[in-house]
Amino acid sequence: MAPQIPESDQMKQSKEFLGTYNELTETCFLDCINDFTPREVKPEETTWSAHCLEASLKITLRMSMRFQEYYIQQNEVLAAKAGLLGRPRQRSPDQ
Repeated sequence: MAPQIPESDQMKQSKEFLGTYNELTETCFLDCINDFTPREVKPEETTWSAHCLEASLKITLRMSMRFQEYYIQQNEVLAAKAGLLGRPRQRSPDQ
């Protein structure tokens, strides 16, 4: 059975998610929607909004991967200092 997440942590995660969602929605809306006179959403507005969302998700994923790489590297350094591992891995120049 999976461990239960405390209710306070669930509320914190929900608030954080909703804050991020609202910020992303507002940013893409302000960047992509310019004309409020027609009743229909223009095809280019739909396309621009989709591109905005896709770009934001890619940036978030890239940042998450970099943070993960950083923390793995830091843990290896600490383990090496403690004598648990050999030398820590070095990042390649292209990263």
